[in-house]
Amino acid sequence: MSFPKEGKFFPPGDGAGSKHRYAAEIAGALNRSLGANRARIKTAVAWTGANERTVKNWFSGKYGPSGEHLIGLMRHSEDVLEIVLELSGRSVLLHPVRSDRAEQLLRELMVVLRVDT
Repeated sequence: MSFPKEGKFFPPGDGAGSKHRYAAEIAGALNRSLGANRARIKTAVAWTGANERTVKNWFSGKYGPSGEHLIGLMRHSEDVLEIVLELSGRSVLLHPVRSDRAEQLLRELMVVLRVDT
């Protein structure tokens, strides 16, 4: 028995397109979080316990992490946490995360200004 020519593909929308967007967004967050650092792959491996090839696929945007690997990334990277909250429609939960980050940057700036003056 073979599949008919019509109806063997899922319509665009919540299917493959959203998977590609998810992988691309996570790749962007990982690259922002860990930069062009040579140890970035090993850092993400340590955070998640995933194998190195899998992590390289995340950085390239070919695939996105799932399950416990995603939780490990969210635990260590605010950029990944923010992307997951935005993609899930929970961006309102970002306000405390962003205000904590802004407060930390202000503290660091105050230290720098005191040292230079």
